[in-house]
Amino acid sequence: MLLLGRKRLVPAVSGFVILSLASSTHGASDSLEGLNQSYKMVQPLELTPKLSLQLKLHAFLLWSSVGFLMPIGVLLIRFSTNVKSAKAVRVLFYCHVAAQVTGVALATAAAALSITNFENAFNNTHQRIGLALYGLVWLQPLIGFLRPDRGVKARSVWYLAHWLLGVAVCVVGVANVYIGLHTYRERTGRSVGLWTALLTAEVSAVALVYLLQDRWNHIVRQEEAAAGDERRSETETSEEPSYPANDHKEVAVMP
Repeated sequence: MLLLGRKRLVPAVSGFVILSLASSTHGASDSLEGLNQSYKMVQPLELTPKLSLQLKLHAFLLWSSVGFLMPIGVLLIRFSTNVKSAKAVRVLFYCHVAAQVTGVALATAAAALSITNFENAFNNTHQRIGLALYGLVWLQPLIGFLRPDRGVKARSVWYLAHWLLGVAVCVVGVANVYIGLHTYRERTGRSVGLWTALLTAEVSAVALVYLLQDRWNHIVRQEEAAAGDERRSETETSEEPSYPANDHKEVAVMP
């Protein structure tokens, strides 16, 4: 019964997300020409202390969610595939779920902050990508909630879809953080070089760990195989029969 409820829940929520994205995109495309003209003539953004704090909080929430917690969640679940202890696998899985759920909550808070306090004319790339990203961020945990049992044929299809969508959310989210920093610099004239450098360092470190993980496991397996071959070679050498240096019998000739 629970499985039936989950099967009904996901199409309904997915349809709502798709309809919301389609209606927002349609509404934005209807006035796209006028918005582009007004965007070209947009005046620099006058920052009040309150607006400055809200922008910084919005940026921090999005970086924490799609720029940090969600990539860390991807790394945790990849680590679990190479762990032999069942207890360690469970711990990594629950850490993965906690990181992803927290990331979704922070992204939702960033969306609520944007809707209630910022101009949302969707006349720039950052806002349009953000709208689509919010829909994907909520779709991903729903797919994770429908995880089939091991041994079921749909498990491999589910795994591929869940992995691809998770990586896509991380990549698009990080890209939108960069776009947001660029938009902030254009609208305010303030430098974002330090924050861009810090974001680049963090993303590079996560990407390096992600890419080297499989290679490191391969190296460990190669070393274990080499050690096993060496032990087998020593065992075979010790089991070989030993012969004396002079194993022939001298024949005494009697006069």
